[in-house]
Amino acid sequence: MTTDAAAPARPEARNPRGFADRRGRDLIAERRLVQRVSEVYERWGFEPLETGAFEYADALGKFLPDADRPNEGVFALQDDDDQWMALRYDLTAPLARFAAQGWETLPKPFRRYAFGPVWRNEKPGPGRFREFVQCDADTVGSDRPEADAEIIAMACEGLRAAGLDAGQAVVRVSNRKLFDGLFQAGGIEDAGQRLTALRAIDKFDRLGWEGVAALLGEGRLDDSGDYTRGARLPAGVIATIEGFLSSVADEGLTRAGTLDAVARVGGLGEIGEAALTELAAIDAALNAMKVSQDAVRFDPTIVRGLEYYTGAVFEAELLLDTVDDKGRAVRFGSIGGGGRYDDLVARFTGERLPATGFSFGVSRLASALRAAGRGDEDAVRGPVVVIVFSDADMQHYLDAVSELRNAGVAAELYLGRAGMKAQMKYADRRGAPAAVILGGDEIAAGQVTVKDLDAGRALAAGVSDNEAWKSERPGQQIVPRSELVATVARIVKQARTAS
Repeated sequence: MTTDAAAPARPEARNPRGFADRRGRDLIAERRLVQRVSEVYERWGFEPLETGAFEYADALGKFLPDADRPNEGVFALQDDDDQWMALRYDLTAPLARFAAQGWETLPKPFRRYAFGPVWRNEKPGPGRFREFVQCDADTVGSDRPEADAEIIAMACEGLRAAGLDAGQAVVRVSNRKLFDGLFQAGGIEDAGQRLTALRAIDKFDRLGWEGVAALLGEGRLDDSGDYTRGARLPAGVIATIEGFLSSVADEGLTRAGTLDAVARVGGLGEIGEAALTELAAIDAALNAMKVSQDAVRFDPTIVRGLEYYTGAVFEAELLLDTVDDKGRAVRFGSIGGGGRYDDLVARFTGERLPATGFSFGVSRLASALRAAGRGDEDAVRGPVVVIVFSDADMQHYLDAVSELRNAGVAAELYLGRAGMKAQMKYADRRGAPAAVILGGDEIAAGQVTVKDLDAGRALAAGVSDNEAWKSERPGQQIVPRSELVATVARIVKQARTAS
């Protein structure tokens, strides 16, 4: 007796954690955000640039959590020449490499924008993915505070272009040198200890002072059971930071008022005083550009987690209420950020080259807008569907769908083998604005039946009797075959206007 060899094990169909499949609605929402924000960037005089998905690991630098492995915090592999390459974790590090590589041939300052996916080997969370899309704008080669102010003002316009009205988002601004001054005054010289402390302060809005204090001290155990080692700062330095943060807790302060409150704390040293001067110059430029106090606020708790920031830092925060798929409140917080990074290009050239920029987290912003009920779902429509009845009449169906497409109307011919009822359900699930019906009777009479699916749903809602619905056929009209394109185009236009 013989037995067949065991069948090979089937792989489980599953997503890697932090990587999402996205269909039409989500993709179109992201593309529209990129288009709208990119139009703002171009209007402000920034040129597009595209760099590759991979960079050499040493070119990216160790700005994410450090470890012995080059792929800690990033996704890395070895090339055939044994050099480590990594998927880019943002669009700024590749810009620094590009600027260093071709600085002599670039206009100075160099103003560029870029968009595309980035990858981070970090713990996923609500609205936080390992692969996501960013849309950046940066100015390389200017140390003027007006360059920072322009980036901030442009970010505000980008938020409006994304569909957010006044009061629905705010850009918070600070300067990393404020904490450099505090650390210097407290005798904290170790760069790793400073960075750990800054990353702890960066979580102030999410963890509150108690959580931040733990991370400034020995460490913190989060709700999932993960332990994060703290900065282990002296108790006196932690107390100074607490006093510093509490001194500007009043949300009603103007930008100038916040600077005055910080100055009164004292103990900032020469570095911290220089930071206040830079922020005052940014405020003056923002006022000259008529950027309101509500749209941009100074907030010293903003430090940004990446190591390469050297001065002014910015963070865009969504203020809309958001809920998850089950209706539970969820906080998205930051939907974009950036700052000044004057030392990044110097890693390649040895010469300091000032730079500043801002990045929209497109995937995160799209998720946040959808969670706030502000997504583009209603505007994302499927094509007009031409119903198929008989193989013998296929030429009529192909002619109809071609005429619609040639007139600029998105249309598809149903290519399954289901009956009419199932085809109508298919059109509904596709979000089609209309269905085109060319049965034998219509073809013989030189007519076509066009079903306005939006109107049909609206009218059907007011018909309680099933027989009445069948007889009235809400949203359905019969027109001469020659009027097919004009009739469908009118329905599609109405659908776009309504959305």
